[in-house]
Amino acid sequence: MLVKYEFLKILRKKSTLIVMGISLVLTGFLFGLPVMQYQTCNQDGAVKGAAGIAYEKEQYAEISVPLSEEYVAETVREVQELFKNPENVGYDGNERFLIGNAYWDRIAPREKLLSLIANTYRDPNESAGYNALLELDMTNGANFYQAIDKKREILLHDPSRALSEEQTEYWKSMAEKADTPLQYGYYGGWEVIISSFELLMFAILAICIVIAPVFAGEYQAGTDAVILSARYGKTKLISAKIAASFLFGTIAFIVHIIVAFGLPLTAFGTDGWDLPLSIANTIIPYPFTFLQAVLSNIGIVYLVLLAMIGLSLLLSAVMKTPYLVLIVLVPILFIPMFLTPNGMAGGYNLALFLLPYRSAMPEFGKYISYQFGSLVLDVLTVRAILYACISVILLPLARAGFRKHQVV
Repeated sequence: MLVKYEFLKILRKKSTLIVMGISLVLTGFLFGLPVMQYQTCNQDGAVKGAAGIAYEKEQYAEISVPLSEEYVAETVREVQELFKNPENVGYDGNERFLIGNAYWDRIAPREKLLSLIANTYRDPNESAGYNALLELDMTNGANFYQAIDKKREILLHDPSRALSEEQTEYWKSMAEKADTPLQYGYYGGWEVIISSFELLMFAILAICIVIAPVFAGEYQAGTDAVILSARYGKTKLISAKIAASFLFGTIAFIVHIIVAFGLPLTAFGTDGWDLPLSIANTIIPYPFTFLQAVLSNIGIVYLVLLAMIGLSLLLSAVMKTPYLVLIVLVPILFIPMFLTPNGMAGGYNLALFLLPYRSAMPEFGKYISYQFGSLVLDVLTVRAILYACISVILLPLARAGFRKHQVV
């Protein structure tokens, strides 16, 4: 009953409704932007919005195929054959490209796939379009998965990454778990979600704003003396306030997730949920499907939220007003937005990847790992452990902070 009372106390505040309303509208706007701004092109010009999405999905119907060695080799040869006809080729003084029907009928519908194939054969720091397929020798077949392994080897042995032998073996072992040949297909909605995860930080901030007065609001209203002198004021009521805060945070988080992910998945569809994540970039070592990748990162963002709720409660217990709580929280949540890693190794970079804002970003293709003796953990696992531990540590401190509060 105490938890219910404290939960309703949080929920019924006018400030809660205002903050949550603004947060949900902002979340909907930010995650809806890719839908509103979406456009693709055909021979007649730009196709925007829902019509553009439907048009692109139609194009993918013919290229939802396994990327077998034979298929890749045949696809590369088809492109090379198109370039042999001078009428199909344009030149801008720098590079050759296909024009007219050769481009719109044979290249445009699968340009993203062709770029994926072309980039697989390039060095990690280079990017290429479909015209780079001209350089490939298909005499002995595509050797597509051999090219993926070679590119991964270059990445893992790049001196700037400073990976140990154990870390290198860790990533190789993870990558070997992926099923081959890769199944290609449409994954537009999931791509939007994965590229937008950090926008959920605004939802986390909104939840923390609502939680900030849980203890500090009692000080501000002068009700702390009544609460702390009550029979269960220093025991059950504190537990109820903490439980209600986490319950509210969890429900608010779920609602934000439904809004944030519901918009792109409604517009682009759920197609591709079971496709391998590595079709977005063949160097990605995680053997996830798009759905698994999204769920794993939702879990990490949720753990970040729990830690931030714990920190909000601690600050609320030791500070006199909710405004002071926010003065501390806002920089913690958003200063990392302006800090850019200068590599994948070194104490500064490894610490930066664990800060709240960066922890919302999946970083699936960056091979970020942490070594503790002979134990190697990837960045996703370290984030999950770190924020779970922070939550567990902060709760007793928040409880003790309110119990020891001296009533003035």
